[in-house]
Amino acid sequence: MFLPTTPEEVDQLNWNPLDVILITGDAYIDSPFIGVAIIGKALVDKGFRVGIIAQPDMAGRTDISRLGEPTLFWGITGGCIDSMVANYTALKKRRQKDDYTPGGINNRRPDRAVIAYSNLVRRYFKQTRPIVLGGIEASLRRIAHYDFWSNKMRRSILFDAKADYLLFGMAHSTVIKFATALKTNKNPELLNGVAFISKEKKGTELPAFETVQNSKKDYIKSFHIFYENNDPITAQQLCQRHNDRYLIVNPPEPYSTTEELDHIHSLGFERDLHPFYKRSGTVRAMDTIRFSIPTHYGCYGECHFCAISVHQGQTIRSRSHDSIIKEAAVISHLEDFKGYITDLGGPTANMYGFDCKKKIKQGACGDKRCLFPSPCKHLVPDHASHLQLIQKIERLPGIKRVFISSGIRYDLILNDKKHGGAYLEKIVKDNVSGQMKIAPEHTVPHVLTLMGKQNIDLLLQFKQRFDTLSKRSGKKQFLTYYLIAAHPGCRMKDMEALKDFTTQKLKTTPEQVQIFTPSPSTYSTLMYYTGLDPFSMTPLFVEKNPKEKERQKKKITAKRHRKK
Repeated sequence: MFLPTTPEEVDQLNWNPLDVILITGDAYIDSPFIGVAIIGKALVDKGFRVGIIAQPDMAGRTDISRLGEPTLFWGITGGCIDSMVANYTALKKRRQKDDYTPGGINNRRPDRAVIAYSNLVRRYFKQTRPIVLGGIEASLRRIAHYDFWSNKMRRSILFDAKADYLLFGMAHSTVIKFATALKTNKNPELLNGVAFISKEKKGTELPAFETVQNSKKDYIKSFHIFYENNDPITAQQLCQRHNDRYLIVNPPEPYSTTEELDHIHSLGFERDLHPFYKRSGTVRAMDTIRFSIPTHYGCYGECHFCAISVHQGQTIRSRSHDSIIKEAAVISHLEDFKGYITDLGGPTANMYGFDCKKKIKQGACGDKRCLFPSPCKHLVPDHASHLQLIQKIERLPGIKRVFISSGIRYDLILNDKKHGGAYLEKIVKDNVSGQMKIAPEHTVPHVLTLMGKQNIDLLLQFKQRFDTLSKRSGKKQFLTYYLIAAHPGCRMKDMEALKDFTTQKLKTTPEQVQIFTPSPSTYSTLMYYTGLDPFSMTPLFVEKNPKEKERQKKKITAKRHRKK
């Protein structure tokens, strides 16, 4: 069922008053791909009465007060995307479209949505229940951080939003414990995955906000400590002084087990836009997620420009075959389903089903990474489980084809000596919709090192295999290369070298090129702000001129004309 979003729905369920009211910057899509839907369903499953207010009107009290006041807490999220990323391009130009807003027009999501919605609640509910922040916007801004859009250091979002608590990471386990604590008058400050404000110092201390505001080297020190304390097994409690108060960040919540993930995905998602919002228009995001299935969470790639490992974690948690197959069967009975599963994946599709056994037991290593600068010997890629899963779903009645649309790590395929070849042959033959997405990001060695990406040696080997298998299958298919321009350390000459490589070696003019966007909680953003390599502390060239950033992008996307 849909969670209620109107007073009439609340009355029909006899849920008045609600225990929890969730506020989101997206339209309400009831899907396992949508964080606020998962949080809401997980709470309802444990007996809590939950309502959702999506994209409330900021001009008055009508929207924000239509469900009344919750008995336990307000839960606020900016949505599936950081609101500043959703609203502005890497050149700080206002985006005209929003894939999570009915009608597609970007006119419903306020800047810094988490702060805006918190203020909206406070404006009309003076002495109210706790305001609790969650979702990626809050999670990645939980400590003092550099903000690209204002070009300054900002406090933890808890202070700026004047909120009571912040639940970071995936939070579907934490939120249940949190709601239970409030209901039973227990102290939620003792829970993992919770951040809050205190007058007392607790745990390992980060350099204070005022210190990192004035010292880039101290900010680097602060970020190192923060980053190294994101694994549930090894993390320590952190604190950071902001003026006369302390931000307290408890260790992350333990990773969910396969059984717990299977249960969450059995909670009866409608996989559709709530009727209240559907009348305002279609939501483009539905095209991607309606017939797609999430198979796992987390990423051990730890690319420096990506915050997935900070938000979802560095350890892969996979659902069982049975759970995923049941979800595929449910999708096959949807009225408008045409027989095509549009994706079977996660942050990286082919990380499903395997991880370092040592890391699972002892936590992430502090002195090395899983894939960079080369794959760790303890991580043994094994694509057998994902391959078997695809084949099982293809045999279900009503399923014509299963596509793998999420990104693929080609280095993992090539390093899987047992099943990598069979896996690649299978997906090239049956599970590629004309193109396969891979993300080399660049080809120049020193830029790749700053990105936390492996050397490009394996790319051409992979392309040769892909082309050979596509030709053998009698299909015209191609690789889509995701690339980044203007990453810290990247000069115009590096883009020229990248252009030469794509033209001469890849025989293509890439279209999927993005200008680096400095978003909170990534090492690349740390480089952008400080102008230093945070690992060697040596100075870096950083392109900050918008016109030059655009020139870097155009260098790679421009088509070269043959000389007559």
